[in-house]
Amino acid sequence: MTDAERPAGAVLAEAADAAGYAPSVHNTQPWRWRVTADALDLYAVRDRQLRAADAEGRLLTVSCGAALHHAVVAVAAQGRSAVVTPLPDPADPDHLARIGLAGHTGVTPEAMRRFQAVRLRHTDRRPVSDTPASPEAIAAIGQAVAAEGIQLHILTPDQVLELAAAASHADQVEAEDEEQRAELAYWRGGDRPAGTGIPDEVVPGQAPQTTVPGRDFVRAGTLTVGPGHDRAASYAILYGPGDEPADWLRAGAALSAGWLTATELGVTVLPFSSVIELPSTRQALRSVISNLGYPYLVVRLGTADPETAGPPHTPRLPAAQTIEVAG
Repeated sequence: MTDAERPAGAVLAEAADAAGYAPSVHNTQPWRWRVTADALDLYAVRDRQLRAADAEGRLLTVSCGAALHHAVVAVAAQGRSAVVTPLPDPADPDHLARIGLAGHTGVTPEAMRRFQAVRLRHTDRRPVSDTPASPEAIAAIGQAVAAEGIQLHILTPDQVLELAAAASHADQVEAEDEEQRAELAYWRGGDRPAGTGIPDEVVPGQAPQTTVPGRDFVRAGTLTVGPGHDRAASYAILYGPGDEPADWLRAGAALSAGWLTATELGVTVLPFSSVIELPSTRQALRSVISNLGYPYLVVRLGTADPETAGPPHTPRLPAAQTIEVAG
């Protein structure tokens, strides 16, 4: 059977499966898919929301937006075009999007490269190497982000110091908040759902020497960090004109688009979400972008140290727990 002859439901089921590889805050994978004969519906799963750190569901929705974009990439890799309707049911705020199929586009090399990046993409918390990402690569990542209606602001050296101060403040607040610490400990190693969370293998065994501090993950992991620093890294803010669920969903799609482009170009991406969790540090980031929009996430861009082994991929929930196929 050719791609053009495959039933829509089969194409959409494969897209839902590929969406499971999307990045999510603390690897919570807070999404559920429902596949019908002609549509793929995305729902938020509140049981996997960070109630202490993300009470509004901002990062949950960004995570689901990344999964939504992964699904669209998988549809394109099957030679079809996707039609996305965000927030299709005003009465159900957990119904985040619906994907339908339009025409046949044929399978292009670009679509296949992007789909291959879905399986290769991962989070690398090690310090970056002394070789910075090229200006051309960063420009391509910014273009991919902009194609989803979001902007990527590259921080100046002075703004990186402002980010470092905001990240330090966010970590101090989290360290003093018992609910947040308990929540982080749950997803870091507690009795979390199998196939989710942050295993030892992807957490540095010691705090990396960086200008911008990473999140304190309660206890050290087993990932070798190497001798690097983040001096050659570029830091960027993803921002847009609004601060509502539709904007967060779009920001997640932009994160996915930029990250997949980075993966194709050999650029590592590390998201910083702690500075988004606090209203005070979000406002500080707004000031960095001259109040031109609302910040959704901070990312570090760089190249990996070739002398140290990279982290493995984080675990994933079984498809049976995230995908429902309607009879």
